[in-house]
Amino acid sequence: MEVVLLERVTRLGQMGDVVSVKNGFARNFLLPQGKALRATKANLAQFETQRAQLEATNLETKAEAEALAGKLNGQQFIVIRSASDAGSLYGSVTNRDAADVATAGGFTVDKRQVVLSEPVKALGLHEMTVVLHPEVRCTIHINVARSVEEAELQASGKTIQELQAEADAEADFDIAELFDDVGGAANDDDDDSGPVEDAPAEDTEQPEV
Repeated sequence: MEVVLLERVTRLGQMGDVVSVKNGFARNFLLPQGKALRATKANLAQFETQRAQLEATNLETKAEAEALAGKLNGQQFIVIRSASDAGSLYGSVTNRDAADVATAGGFTVDKRQVVLSEPVKALGLHEMTVVLHPEVRCTIHINVARSVEEAELQASGKTIQELQAEADAEADFDIAELFDDVGGAANDDDDDSGPVEDAPAEDTEQPEV
């Protein structure tokens, strides 16, 4: 199907370009979202009469998107999830989750604006792209952790593997310290039960008659 683009579409073209796309892509995405019109003679004529207005609107929305991108770019948002000791999530984090925490953080972000090739299935920091406008993008970081404390440690640069190694080392140290305490207590008991002194011999001398 041939369509005329009403705005810039990534890897497809600029506003006003007439391009050929698959019917399903046009019907399910471009046409219902107002990104394009069928390239009929009537629609092309209509586009030309509205071009100036469309370009002005595009510049306005682009400026708004750039202002938001300046504040949103580089922001980090925490998502709390249950996970195994190895860091694998019991579930996943999706673009909807990313949009929800960004919106809760004071930024208006729609899930369709978050670019995610596949759901996140592991703890850690994950970089995501947010498309605020066909010509404006920014990057956010989703910090997936089992607790706020763990998220803070991850934000400082520690990986889940390093955190687990530290936890294991601390557990080993506690166990070793426990055995030291038990051994010390046993030694104290041994000291308290030292050699028993011989009792004084009874006087067996017979009295003189």
